[in-house]
Amino acid sequence: MRKTGFIGLGHLGGAMAKRLVSEGLDLVVWNRTVEKAEDLGVEVAASPAEVANNADIVFLNLFDSGAVRSVLIGPGGLLEGDVAGKLFVDTTTNHFVDVLGFYEACSKKGCSYLEAPVLGSVIPASQGNLVILVSGETTAFERARPFLDRLGKNIFFLGDKTLANRMKLVNNLVLGTFMAVIAEATVLGERSGIQKETVLDILAAGAGNSGVMNAKKERILKEDFTTHFSAALIYKDLHYLQDLARALRVPLFTGAVTKEIFALTFRENKEPLDMSVVYEVIKAGHGM
Repeated sequence: MRKTGFIGLGHLGGAMAKRLVSEGLDLVVWNRTVEKAEDLGVEVAASPAEVANNADIVFLNLFDSGAVRSVLIGPGGLLEGDVAGKLFVDTTTNHFVDVLGFYEACSKKGCSYLEAPVLGSVIPASQGNLVILVSGETTAFERARPFLDRLGKNIFFLGDKTLANRMKLVNNLVLGTFMAVIAEATVLGERSGIQKETVLDILAAGAGNSGVMNAKKERILKEDFTTHFSAALIYKDLHYLQDLARALRVPLFTGAVTKEIFALTFRENKEPLDMSVVYEVIKAGHGM
């Protein structure tokens, strides 16, 4: 039985890889920081090209489109390997323009590329409960489906190229905005003299009730900003979203403001932390 490839073992990618191992798949992996592969107990390749040589389907989960481009077509990249007939499933949140180049590069080498950005973070990934958005050829999607079913509980096939990444950016407009609003509302409640736990309980029972609140309430309460989805990632996604709005020639109101709120995490050197750290940054801005 051929191995399944996986490239990119960050917080989310690592959780996804572990999920596939727990489902009985035999993985061959590659990551720039080799140490991140040590606890998987699987074969570690010397390069992306080596992963391509040993797997018929390869998953990618990387920081941005620049990282995908490097892994795909850079020195030692996937496309330098034996890729004829292979399938690359890219779960990275990419720039909607860049993915067109990835499709083309793979097509020229006789292999297939599939967009499959995911909604959800470390915990749903470890449980196989991600939401997965997919674009590309129907035949490629059907080939990837048995693997995607191990990672996600809701899978949406959107068909045309770039739609999956466009929708992921639209989703993250809601994600980032909810996170920033919850953080600011909590700080304002505290400034008004109400205990943080009480503020969060009231928001969770009222207008703040949401998946974002459910996922981040305890993090804000305990001020535990261990990274599941970093502030740097949501900032990047909102920047891509601004490019999408510009391409569509429409304004972007809440997304533009929210992106600049998360930009504050860079000033405080907190961008590698979980996006919920925006609470701490806003709180500091209030002199608390």
